[in-house]
Amino acid sequence: MNFFSLSTLQQEETSRQVAEQAVEHEEQFGDVLVHHISNSNEYDLLGWTFHLPEIELFGVDLSITKHVLMLWLAALLVLSVFRFGLKWNNLAPRGVLTGLFEPIVTFVRDEIVYINFGKKGKPFVPYFLSLFFFILFMNLLGLIPIFSTATSNITVTATLAAVTFSLIHVVGMIKHGPVRHFLNFVPPGVPLWITPILFPLEIIGTAGKSVALAIRLFASMTAGHIVILAFLGLIIVLQSYFVSIFSIPFALFIYILEIFFAFLQAFIFTFLSSMFISMTFHGEH
Repeated sequence: MNFFSLSTLQQEETSRQVAEQAVEHEEQFGDVLVHHISNSNEYDLLGWTFHLPEIELFGVDLSITKHVLMLWLAALLVLSVFRFGLKWNNLAPRGVLTGLFEPIVTFVRDEIVYINFGKKGKPFVPYFLSLFFFILFMNLLGLIPIFSTATSNITVTATLAAVTFSLIHVVGMIKHGPVRHFLNFVPPGVPLWITPILFPLEIIGTAGKSVALAIRLFASMTAGHIVILAFLGLIIVLQSYFVSIFSIPFALFIYILEIFFAFLQAFIFTFLSSMFISMTFHGEH
């Protein structure tokens, strides 16, 4: 009887230790997951941890974080590609980089800007090209292990959406004048007594479109990274190499999809921004 009691106690102790180790591994994986998708003043690079400067000016936090570094790097890539990388010789593309980017530039011009603005949208082409490649480079940088995804930060996507919201009204007021621009929000033929109700709703609807832009980009880029890390984390949590036979191929498949979604989300954000801004540009319609 004592032998069986001792054996039972040993089994219970072993089970308790295994459970504690599993919980510890889950907590460690949770820390890794949160650290990867969150923003911070610490930047991990190949095992080295760099503490980024914390700056506060007149009560405003202007600290440099890892997502700020990604913003700078993406902006530098956009500047480098268009200022030094793309070259033409008698209107013919010259160089591998030019041949690679020319179809994308043409696509953005014809299928995003001209399709919404018409040929009158030529002055907007540089902005939407910059917007598309800026978002694209941020998305792609997040797929490189030593970098981070700035578009998984709601502050970044909200700022981009705020620019779109501002341009919706700025472009409309420049094209039609301030009074006519806001009158265009009320459809013709609407009874006068409905106007005080309809006008605020239209303005709120415009803001809602911009909020949807921010949330869509933020959620899409964050979800993809969480799924990849979740598949890889199964190996740590379950403590089994057998799981890697399934989790690694699935994680690789999601990673390939993430490359596609990096382009897709850049296109969606740029296209919808172009469409919303063109609606006030062609306010008479």
